[in-house]
Amino acid sequence: MFGRVLVAMVTPFTPDGDLDLKGAQELAAHLVDKQRVDGLVVNGTTGEAPTTTDAEKAQVIKAVAEAVGDRAKVLAGVGTNSTRHTIELARQAEENGAHGLLVVTPYYSKPTQEGVENHFRQVADASGLPALLYDIPGRTATAIETETLLRLAEHPRIVGVKDCKVDLLATARVIAETGLDYYSGNDELILPLYSIGGVGTVSTVGHVVGNEIKAMLDAFDEGDNKEALRRHQAMLPVFTAIMTREPGAVAVKAALNLLGLPAGPVREPLTGATPKLINELKALFV
Repeated sequence: MFGRVLVAMVTPFTPDGDLDLKGAQELAAHLVDKQRVDGLVVNGTTGEAPTTTDAEKAQVIKAVAEAVGDRAKVLAGVGTNSTRHTIELARQAEENGAHGLLVVTPYYSKPTQEGVENHFRQVADASGLPALLYDIPGRTATAIETETLLRLAEHPRIVGVKDCKVDLLATARVIAETGLDYYSGNDELILPLYSIGGVGTVSTVGHVVGNEIKAMLDAFDEGDNKEALRRHQAMLPVFTAIMTREPGAVAVKAALNLLGLPAGPVREPLTGATPKLINELKALFV
């Protein structure tokens, strides 16, 4: 529904830390037209959603949707640890032009699976937009269990999963038994997940290697597994630099700034990239 390569887009800020809507539109157009990505996920973790207001989130959705038009899908991260607040954000996203939702498992509260399921169902019922569930227990402390996913797959507007659970056996079962579209949320697992029936990725490194990710998936689709593997291995230094040294939003904003693309600083409590990381990124991209 949303394509294969989606980017978890940063939220550009001005040097003073204010929202840079012009920069967001320029970056969105670059990702769609130059990196050839199929979709953009705004207001997610990489978009620093915990530090942006609801009003700012609405502005970002509207600006990015206007910038890309019908050239790409725009999904909005709307997940919070409050069902009522998440519903409000889902409706706001629909009003401002989003094509879909990304809904993370409620974090911190550690709800039961009954609570998790009820949360997702209420959010999916609250708007007319299709939704990806975001399964990332490393951040939320609560996984979406397999049986819960099998039941949620029956909801007509729950269409897929952004998978960061790193449990390929559980993932393979859900893929085999449902029609859910599985997107890798771990860049190093894009190819492994794709090989067992995933449809693509919601990627952070796609900001800078979107074309390479598409070429890797194209090679796999064409039956050239050796070429797909070669391309996967060629991106390992990028995965490592951006996803394992410092928070992904910090690293990818540093990379974009080095490339002269709109990104700007991060908002506290995040801090800017260290000189060591900047030097590693320079060796890759400059």
